[in-house]
Amino acid sequence: MELVDLALRATTAYERPDLTARLEHTRRRLEDPDVRVLIVGEFKQGKSQLVNALINAPVCPVDDDLATAVPTAVLYAEKPAVTLVWDGEQRRRTDVPVAKLADYVSEAGNPGNRQGLSRAEVGLPRNLLKDGLVLVDTPGVGGLGSAHGAATMATLPTADAVLLVSDASQEYTAPELEFLSTAMRLCPNVAGVITKTDLYPQWRRITDLDRGHLATAGITAELFPVSSVLRLEAVRSEDAELNKESGFAELVTFLRTEVLARADELDRRSTSQDVLAVADQLGASMRAELSAQRDPQLAGALVSELEIARGRAAALKDRSARWQHTLNDGVQDLTADIEYDMRDRLRAIGREGEQLLDAADPADIWDQFAEWLEGQVAGAMSANFVWAGQRAEWLAAQVAEHFAAEGDAVLPALRTGRSSDAHGQVSRVERPDQERIGFGQKLYIGARGGYGGMLMIGLATTLAGFAMLNPLSIGAGLLFGAKTVREEQARQLARRKAESKAAMRKHLDEVTFQVGKDSRDMLRQVQRQLRDHFTSLAEELQTSVDTSVKAAQKAVSGDENVRRARIRDLEAELDRIGKLEDKARALVPGARKVLA
Repeated sequence: MELVDLALRATTAYERPDLTARLEHTRRRLEDPDVRVLIVGEFKQGKSQLVNALINAPVCPVDDDLATAVPTAVLYAEKPAVTLVWDGEQRRRTDVPVAKLADYVSEAGNPGNRQGLSRAEVGLPRNLLKDGLVLVDTPGVGGLGSAHGAATMATLPTADAVLLVSDASQEYTAPELEFLSTAMRLCPNVAGVITKTDLYPQWRRITDLDRGHLATAGITAELFPVSSVLRLEAVRSEDAELNKESGFAELVTFLRTEVLARADELDRRSTSQDVLAVADQLGASMRAELSAQRDPQLAGALVSELEIARGRAAALKDRSARWQHTLNDGVQDLTADIEYDMRDRLRAIGREGEQLLDAADPADIWDQFAEWLEGQVAGAMSANFVWAGQRAEWLAAQVAEHFAAEGDAVLPALRTGRSSDAHGQVSRVERPDQERIGFGQKLYIGARGGYGGMLMIGLATTLAGFAMLNPLSIGAGLLFGAKTVREEQARQLARRKAESKAAMRKHLDEVTFQVGKDSRDMLRQVQRQLRDHFTSLAEELQTSVDTSVKAAQKAVSGDENVRRARIRDLEAELDRIGKLEDKARALVPGARKVLA
């Protein structure tokens, strides 16, 4: 922060408001020290109790029934406080008493989040949180392949670390391994926490099995077996041995050394890079003028070179610049590819779903089918989202490469995460009308069909001298009645299948519409980020070159004493800028000068 403030004073003194804007953005980034750690996992795995044990406070509600209904962020504050946050159309923040937290974030107090909360923020004076660590207790995802799981997946790019919580009752499931594999591609730090080791004597065997599963899947995440109960008791009794046995010492060390330390390293590196880029541009005009002052005969050639550089810088801002074409064409191609990929995945799900519905009575399998369908859709959404994020990063690198052909470039930190609210707009699969023929209806339909058959055969047999009611007519009535019932059952089964397929297609259409919009919004956001970032770099570069041209043109002076005095001033100013660069490099050992 002191380095950025020093650089800000320099940009103000040298009248470079464009560079001041860049440093103010850097300062705002540093003023937000939050390092978000998402606590995710299936229902009832001990996520809330884990957060309580980490901070030694009964903040997150814990219950035998489903507990957490709203994401709860626990962060540092001088005094305990709770703030409820609504995003979207009703964007607002409301403070409530700490004792009332469970009334808003638990299933008991706010079932299904009917109050529409986005999150709750809990402030506590805890040393673990003092350096900016924020623990986010998320609702149980109800299957990591569910719609809730997809919503959790969409928030991963905005997190600094993810802890997947799974209790010691069983080894990792396939959805948990798939979640970890995907999270590794979206978040810089991922680890697994095995909870409730105090309840399951075989927790060591389960942990070894989980490590084997991770190795087989090529996942390098660390595992931490812990007991929240032992941790809370150890803190209460101040028992160091019990705290060591709880396993929390290793987890806290991981959060401090791997999560907080890496975030600090990233802040140092990006700040050093920004200040070095600013210092380089501040010194550009001075170096040009100093060169002209030292050797007036070369001033003309220097101005010519700078004019060429000014033309290249101006071309970077033009819409016909190569990087602009790469960005615009790339986003259009990427949008089409992402939409096609999602439609293709959903069409495959639709075809498989129709086969399942054709093979059975929808009334018998609908609950299992709906769960399967939502899981398949959520998996497709997650895979599509991950691919979109990876393609966006690739596009950013391509744009930077083309921009760097005329001027060095630094990539911005892309935010490809979607809000969980967007996924919440996709409703559950609607249950179609699956009425079956009751016993009374069967009797009525059978009697109606049997009456016609009995009447027809009875009339025919009267010509042979039989009575209207005879064994042949009665038998025919029974056969016709049974046939009518079977035909009605077949007709209703066909209707149930048709209505079930229609409900499935309606759900897939809604997913296609909503997720397609989310993807387009995300890609437009990436396009704006890259466009604004590189346009800003082009403007800064052009301003620096313009200043250098003017300084070089004014450098030639007939008075030798004035020229020597100006040389001394320029050398002194460049020495100050050099010291600023040295301080920037000192933030990150091995840092080198970067023109951005």
